[in-house]
Amino acid sequence: MDNLRKLLAGAYRDPDTGETLRVPMKALVIEATLAGREAELVKALDLPKPFAILSDDDTYAALGQRVETALASLGEIIPIRLGKRPHPDDETAARVMREGERAGAYIAVGSGSICDLAKYSAARQGKRCAVFATAPSMNGYTSVNAAITVRGHKKSLAAISPDGVFVDLDVLAKAPKRLIQAGFGDAICRSTAQADWLMSSRLLGQTYRTVPFAFIADLENQLVTDPGALLKGDRAALSCLIQILLLSGFGMTICGGSYPASQGEHLISHHVEMMPPQGWEPALHGEQIAVTTIVMAKLQDQLLARDRAPHLEASKLSAAALKSHFGDEVGAACWQDIQPKLADGAKLAGLNERLQAIWPGLKSEIELVRRPAAVIDKALAQVEAPRRYPAIGLPRAFFKNAILHAREIRNRYTFLDLAADSGLLEPERLID
Repeated sequence: MDNLRKLLAGAYRDPDTGETLRVPMKALVIEATLAGREAELVKALDLPKPFAILSDDDTYAALGQRVETALASLGEIIPIRLGKRPHPDDETAARVMREGERAGAYIAVGSGSICDLAKYSAARQGKRCAVFATAPSMNGYTSVNAAITVRGHKKSLAAISPDGVFVDLDVLAKAPKRLIQAGFGDAICRSTAQADWLMSSRLLGQTYRTVPFAFIADLENQLVTDPGALLKGDRAALSCLIQILLLSGFGMTICGGSYPASQGEHLISHHVEMMPPQGWEPALHGEQIAVTTIVMAKLQDQLLARDRAPHLEASKLSAAALKSHFGDEVGAACWQDIQPKLADGAKLAGLNERLQAIWPGLKSEIELVRRPAAVIDKALAQVEAPRRYPAIGLPRAFFKNAILHAREIRNRYTFLDLAADSGLLEPERLID
């Protein structure tokens, strides 16, 4: 908890600049149990009333009913129950904002979708929010962005940071095994995301910061030594995982975007969700990330094993090709978004010259911070998480296609772009 406490107190020192950092949150509580303290914790935040309490069927059963009962003692509540596995899209967000119009603040009881919908709706309506976590399943609790699908296009949109995040380890220990595995998947992708971000920053001259990785490094090393303890309900392991996820969210907040935690592995996952195969039962976000992280780690293994830098060719992407693949509306939006990372002519020549010059040093720098695919694969196996596309119900041809086209979704230059632009992106070598 040391780094979390330092960040909340404005006492964490940025390793790059030496300045002290503070995050926009009033309270973060992680305890063995919070039973009986729910009203006290929310009251201390001095949130405007009435409270709109957001949950789904599962999170209501896990903790939502307890929170609703407790907060009713503070005044009027507006229960917003979204049924079974609500999808965080523009339509669901519109419903939340409609039902929460009279609310002074949102209280989210849940994890990924519920948290994102509450943070996004609060931001859109100029309200505040707090979160009671129900599972260590994702890293979005503390971030100021939300993954919302808008007219079929998965986007990372501006949200607000909760005033408080409250974590009851007894509740987390009772979470379904799949949610705990998903959280580990969302945590282990730090390696591929950092490698992608570091590569693009050195090649394209974009901003890169070490702080979001520095304050989780010790916790990650500790967790990876025995991830199987998570499945035994070990409170120390669960505390370690949720701290990593919370700090990862703060890392995104500090960096002003999802760059430290969402790169090529998330692009593949987003493609899957945007264009799912017919009849597919969606996997959990972190389950997908577990599988796509191994794909990205294998791709990074392959490219970083090369003595010579890949040679980039002019982009073969076109507006027509993207519209053909994604449909007219989403294809046009993607085409507009990726323009900054497309290169030809003098720009392309400059990138190749730079890539050749920095390649030996870049390889060494990345190898210091990443985990090889085999190490990630072993860790995921220990927590019994999905590791290959059949485990999340995807057909082989579909998954290969997702790997090929994932880079076309967003202006984020990753090893997918580096491989594709140099003719080295071969999904067949990455998925078995």
